Amino acid sequence: MFCYQKFNGFRNINTRFMGLLLIYFASIIIMCSGCEKLIEVNAPYTSINAENVYNDDATATSVLTGIYAKISNQNWNFNSNGNLGNIPLITGLTGDEIVLFNKNNIFLLSCYNNSILSNNAPTYWSECYNNIFVVNSAIEGLNSSKSLNPKIKNQLLGEAKFIRAYAYFYLVNFYGDVPLILSTDPLKNAVLKRTLSADIYDQIESDLEEAKNLLSEQFVGVDLLSSSNERIRPTKWAACALLARVYLYRKKYNQAETEASKIIEQSLFELVDINDVFLKNSKEAIWQLQSVHNIQANTGEGQYFILPDTGPSTVIDYPIYLSENIVRSFDAEDLRMNLWVDSIVTTDKVYYYPHKYKIGRSNNGLMNEYPMMIRLGEILLIRAEARAQLNNIAGSQSDINEIRFRAGLSNTNASNKVDLLNSIIHERQMELFTENGHRWFDLIRSNKIDSIMTIEATKKGGVWNHNYINLPIPNSDLLANPNLTQNPGYTN
Repeated sequence: MFCYQKFNGFRNINTRFMGLLLIYFASIIIMCSGCEKLIEVNAPYTSINAENVYNDDATATSVLTGIYAKISNQNWNFNSNGNLGNIPLITGLTGDEIVLFNKNNIFLLSCYNNSILSNNAPTYWSECYNNIFVVNSAIEGLNSSKSLNPKIKNQLLGEAKFIRAYAYFYLVNFYGDVPLILSTDPLKNAVLKRTLSADIYDQIESDLEEAKNLLSEQFVGVDLLSSSNERIRPTKWAACALLARVYLYRKKYNQAETEASKIIEQSLFELVDINDVFLKNSKEAIWQLQSVHNIQANTGEGQYFILPDTGPSTVIDYPIYLSENIVRSFDAEDLRMNLWVDSIVTTDKVYYYPHKYKIGRSNNGLMNEYPMMIRLGEILLIRAEARAQLNNIAGSQSDINEIRFRAGLSNTNASNKVDLLNSIIHERQMELFTENGHRWFDLIRSNKIDSIMTIEATKKGGVWNHNYINLPIPNSDLLANPNLTQNPGYTN
């Protein structure tokens, strides 16, 4: 029954939702201690149900806040068995970005040598559908509510549409055709068959178009009414950014250019100094997650990517390092190599590691970095690619050169469509490495995946099969829905 199998003990949809919501309330209170809170949560009701959740601005806001806090907490727990917060780690391992040092970790090893089984697969499926269940419930509750502040209601509806689109974006890119769930009807949802990817994308576009019209153009504070320097709740521009990405993936290049341009023209955003990109509230950030822990590290990337003086280890803490495939791809003058990559020299080897996030495990309680979800650098490269596809050579060159200039490089030599597209794939590799699955998805959509992974999988001790562009659906979800079939290439 997808995510609903977790709630079989509840009698009806209201109590099922309330059980999940109470977990969200508790997680927000716990996770936001020690930092500026995402939202002030009032004392829980003595008797809680769907109706009174959406009769109160603060509790209604907390439903969406719980999703952000949950993903941020998952980012901090970077080394777990797959969750929405560790996509950079898992896609980096399955692709050509990260090398696994600790071969004793069976789950990470299966990702690294492309031998994932459905009984030990990343849990993106259930995590995405859990979030979809929450936002579907929120959309129903918000639409029926008569007592919320209209501005808050619109913002929350926009956020719910945005999060649903975000979840489906990763579902369709990880699994291909997936069930389209738009309601909270457990009996109907439990037996839904797969929906064609094209139809999933149509729904993503529809949600994001609606979100654009509902979300604030300014970053909002905890009350959703005041403005804020924190960039932790989606705005209209986050919806435009994700829509630009979707249009690019779907080869709708005119629309991709249009949506990207809307963001690039906004004074809210700018390319910042390369050292400042991943700081909290960076002007490059279109959407960040607020870090929910400051007792150890600010981000999962900081915890697990930054190596100690002893280098990677066979214990759980430091299992990986950066692939030479990435290191060798940088130009000698590229500031991204100097400032976003660091290294440790041990007795036997030089180990490179991603250093976009500077705060590691010894952070002394500082909260200076937030996980970056969407940023302007990606949007410039989206527009550059769309313009190249549209034969706007000068426009594409201009966008690429902005990224290259920030990296200390000269203007691109590419002067025709083919060369520009190759240059853009390279710039995306250098600019977006170990960020949110970009490299893995770029290899798939550019049809370079088989040629590159045939070589890389052999290096990693595996054998590449084109079917591995999709993940296996976990066994528990297959067993729960008799109308669900496994992805090709996976037998268990």
